[in-house]
Amino acid sequence: MLYPWQAADWQRLNRERERLPNAWLFTGPTGIGKLAFAEHLAASLLCESPRPDHAACSQCEACRWFAHGSHPDFRRLTPLGDEEDEAKEGSKPTRKLPVIKIEAVREVIDFAHLTAHRAGRRIVLVEPAEALNPAAANALLKILEEPPAEVLFLLVAHAPQRLLPTIKSRCRAFPLTAPTESEALAWLEAAGVDNARTELAHHGGTPLFEHDAALAKLRQQFLDVLARPTLADAISLAEQIDRHKLPLALPLEWLQKWLHDLAGLRLGGQLRYYPDHQAALQALAERADLALLMGCYQSLIQLAPFGQHTLNVRLQLEALLMDYLNVFAARTAAR
Repeated sequence: MLYPWQAADWQRLNRERERLPNAWLFTGPTGIGKLAFAEHLAASLLCESPRPDHAACSQCEACRWFAHGSHPDFRRLTPLGDEEDEAKEGSKPTRKLPVIKIEAVREVIDFAHLTAHRAGRRIVLVEPAEALNPAAANALLKILEEPPAEVLFLLVAHAPQRLLPTIKSRCRAFPLTAPTESEALAWLEAAGVDNARTELAHHGGTPLFEHDAALAKLRQQFLDVLARPTLADAISLAEQIDRHKLPLALPLEWLQKWLHDLAGLRLGGQLRYYPDHQAALQALAERADLALLMGCYQSLIQLAPFGQHTLNVRLQLEALLMDYLNVFAARTAAR
């Protein structure tokens, strides 16, 4: 399926069909539908009776196979390849490191050298491409350098900067368009998401995320502590996050966005992620030591790559929250 804001991108891609690359690289912010777009393209290329706009017909045998995940000329390469709950863009993280290993890439390479079952092309979808570990990335690079005939690779990257430059150079880049605020808000409201405007702001204006009411409640409790920071509440909060078995990536994201808004208010009066907390953020921004605020932000950025590792979440979060408390300690003591 295509999302409403992807119509222009679909038309733009259709103009490139006469000169198909060996590999496409779809990029853009997380939560705008890159995976759905790539799947829509794969279905259309495998369809035996495509529509005038090149979309799959959804009626032929190839389309039925694709819909059931059993098309013999299609392979999907993801970190969770053989598990029931495949990774979906915007889904809630778990405490595991999502990695595509070389064994999975080798299976795909074997598939790419087979003859197509339907006398057409074979398609390999890789998502997220940045999850390739170094050995897997190098193995994929080799087949991208010398791709078999009638094989098309579709790479979806949420963080393309983490890809090997040589992989990016072998793909045709196709940045996808993010929806406007009105398009995103209309989508969420139609989907029945509670507090749609607040949730949209928290997710940076991108509407495709797993709306978990319990998780939203926990995030609100987290923000309440950030708004009125005390040592006792910070320690209790770290313990509560750990008890819910959440990955460190989630509180890191919540804190990073909070610090972004604090710095924005302090430096330029701008607010992006938490407009519903403007009064608390403004009060904190006036108390914040700017150097310590930037230092806290840098510590968080350094820890972010390890957000999915099985670190001691409680200890890591306690340390970060102590840094956060120190941002206001100096100004408070000086009063």
